[in-house]
Amino acid sequence: MEVKYACHCSYRIRYHMVFVIKYRKNLIIPQIFEHIKSICKDIEKRYYLHFDAIGYEENHMHIVVEGAPRYSPSRIMQICKSIIAIPIFKQFPKIREELWGGEFWSDGGHIDTVGDGRGLDEVKKYVKNQGRNIEQLNIFEFI
Repeated sequence: MEVKYACHCSYRIRYHMVFVIKYRKNLIIPQIFEHIKSICKDIEKRYYLHFDAIGYEENHMHIVVEGAPRYSPSRIMQICKSIIAIPIFKQFPKIREELWGGEFWSDGGHIDTVGDGRGLDEVKKYVKNQGRNIEQLNIFEFI
């Protein structure tokens, strides 16, 4: 893992996060996933975050994200979940009806650290092989 530098510090912080769609609805389709990828690229420009990989099944999404020490893991999750959900509702208004006008993501999620003991390649492999059917999960690596 490459060391990053910021004012007065250096860091190497990476997380594996899982976001679940509200009510475990199967709503992520390839068109929505493509939109999520473009949203994540915008998030990278606005915040000190870098997405290494994104994987999804119809009812949940995995991300491997690198964050600056200015953000706690829960704050990174909050940033990603809220910024992804708003444009999805705008671009795909039928989803709001499917979720009874509510939130896109369920409360909470899963956060796991990625470090020297558990390398990035191992986590990417896990994200890629996650799920009931290996062919069902799609992964996108940010370059």
